[in-house]
Amino acid sequence: MDWSALRLSLELAFWTLVILLPAGILIGRALAWHQFRGKILVEALLALPLVLPPTVLGFYLLLAMSADSPVGRLWQSLFGAQLTFSFSSLLIASVIFNLPFAIQPMQRAFESIPRDVREAARCCGMSRWRALRRIELPLAWPGILSALVLTFAHTLGEFGVVLMVGGNIPDETRTIAIAIYDRVQAFDDLGAGRMSAVLLLISILAISLSYLATARLYRGQRHD
Repeated sequence: MDWSALRLSLELAFWTLVILLPAGILIGRALAWHQFRGKILVEALLALPLVLPPTVLGFYLLLAMSADSPVGRLWQSLFGAQLTFSFSSLLIASVIFNLPFAIQPMQRAFESIPRDVREAARCCGMSRWRALRRIELPLAWPGILSALVLTFAHTLGEFGVVLMVGGNIPDETRTIAIAIYDRVQAFDDLGAGRMSAVLLLISILAISLSYLATARLYRGQRHD
């Protein structure tokens, strides 16, 4: 069992959630309640990772973050190290690749909140921040939780994008998915099977906890 690869994958999933939770709430809420020119194009771009092959997305990200690109040169000047083939490049790629998994469920959750509920909050004198915290987030929480679980599970299973921008560096960019692939290539079916089983159990546990929490929340809302 490659515990280092598992730790790296869990760390990658954690920081991806830390970034996408507030970003998903803000973007999902804006897309749910506002109409503007080019909205369809924005939604299409955010959904692009769902249909674009991971290796294609990884290739473009690799070019965008290479040492010869403006982003790569800026990163080199700021931190004194190249961006590609590092944990930072994995995190950037993971955030971009998981945008639709985080934003779309949150957008649907905010769309399900009746307009009159928001208008009633404004009539009561609530500020936008207080209405978001006290009314909107509790009502949208099932969708937010689903987005977090989908993002977490999807991050653990990322392979193509991660391999393209991060390579296969032990303790730096080798995730559990890449470690499983390495074991299969080495004909170590037992090792690959053990890591796959651990990944499967983590995914099942995360989804089960999501369903349990959502069911309890719905029951609590009905009782209220």
